[in-house]
Amino acid sequence: MPEAEGRRPAAAPEIPARAPSPLQPRAPSPFVPVARLEAFARALFVAAGMDDGKAATVARLLVLTDAMGRRTHGLAMAPLYLADIEKGRASGGAEVGMAVRGEPDVLKDSGLTAVWDGRYLPGLWLVATAIEQAIPRAAAHGMAAVAIRRSHHIGCLAALAKQAADRGFIALIANSDPAGQRVAPYGGTEALFTPNPFALGYPGETHPVLVDICASITTTSMTRQKHAAGERFEHPWLLDGEGRPTRDPAVLEHRQPRGSLQLMGGTEYGHKGFGLALMIEALSQGLSGHGRKQAPRRWGGNVYLQVLDPGFFAGREAFLEQTEHLGERCRANRPIDPKRPVRLPGDQAAACIERAAREGIDYDAPTRTALNEWAARLGVDSPLS
Repeated sequence: MPEAEGRRPAAAPEIPARAPSPLQPRAPSPFVPVARLEAFARALFVAAGMDDGKAATVARLLVLTDAMGRRTHGLAMAPLYLADIEKGRASGGAEVGMAVRGEPDVLKDSGLTAVWDGRYLPGLWLVATAIEQAIPRAAAHGMAAVAIRRSHHIGCLAALAKQAADRGFIALIANSDPAGQRVAPYGGTEALFTPNPFALGYPGETHPVLVDICASITTTSMTRQKHAAGERFEHPWLLDGEGRPTRDPAVLEHRQPRGSLQLMGGTEYGHKGFGLALMIEALSQGLSGHGRKQAPRRWGGNVYLQVLDPGFFAGREAFLEQTEHLGERCRANRPIDPKRPVRLPGDQAAACIERAAREGIDYDAPTRTALNEWAARLGVDSPLS
């Protein structure tokens, strides 16, 4: 985007490169170039039976997610996706697992709005495809929206919103899984919702602002990671089966009665997270005409995507003028801790992407092990030591 006259573009906070100690022998680097990781992930999905174009998109977005620093939803998801693909192939055509070939069914298309049945195709590919189709419509009419039912898991919403924001558009993405129950309604003890993420991406002068939040305080993936590591949360971000706040991640899936993830706002102000959860369910399930009433049991999700062109409102320059002014005011705000200045959502992701382009990306031992096991099963060479 063009730089507004007389204003200094806000730079992403720099993350210094790692340097080996001169007193230690140089060990093989655990960091793998981004291009090699994308090629590796793409080969895994192709070997599992996925169309090459879909595999390339899923691989690119998973690695981008890791490059952004969102490790729970990057290549760590690939073994789960591959297991779900295998589950579908082993079922002999039963309605289970991730579908890997074909196109979504277009149930309705009015030009500005559309409804798709995603047929449980890869969610990252479905939403990326919807964005590509929505952008020219928004460029022609100011906005466009797509509601998708029966998508598979769509990964990191911020990585998808970035696809539109990088090209000067605003993207709104809401996602829920009508088959999942992890979050209780405010005042209740029985899990009903999923964390229900919501993302907003909009363009900036140097990099986009990427807001990616959810209706619960923490996520299912983080809770499972804590439980697997034998750790407790620092704060009581869950509720046990009686509705009492707890730091124990085991209550979500390993205790009876099952507990739930706390809504954003906690026990005092959880009505705010409750409202957000209802909004996301209405957009993703109500507008797609499919959801909890149908009681699906297959891992997947429903999606609402909206793309807007600022040029159809006060104009792109006016949009940047306002949002960059606010961004500069936020970053200049006196911080509580001088070592941790205020940053906007997307600042850290931009810096992490730059570092990943220079150095590559490394992975923890459990992720490397899981990916290498799948590589061996599928006959794919792995770049992960």
